[in-house]
Amino acid sequence: MTPLIDVIFLLLLFFMLSSTFSRFSEIELSSAAAGGSSDAEPTERFFVQLGATRAVLNGQPMSLDDLAEQTLTGQVLVSLDNDTSAQRLVDFLVRLRGREGLTVSVLE
Repeated sequence: MTPLIDVIFLLLLFFMLSSTFSRFSEIELSSAAAGGSSDAEPTERFFVQLGATRAVLNGQPMSLDDLAEQTLTGQVLVSLDNDTSAQRLVDFLVRLRGREGLTVSVLE
């Protein structure tokens, strides 16, 4: 019985030392719901369809880097395909982060 307890403590120690306790970053998303309009309407609106392997801006397929270059100011509406992963959405949002005059809304 004693060797079994020793093995359990060794396993516990191994898993405690090999795990990470860092916090994951959070991304604030605004939902595109009715009633929440702002006073200043954006001058340009972009519609982005994001899929697992595709990214389409206003009907034209392009890469995520090209999408980020095309959307400098205005409002970006993002529609997600059923196969879109959360990481793909985060990759796109990271490219748009920190731009003045750009609002991003993720459609449900």
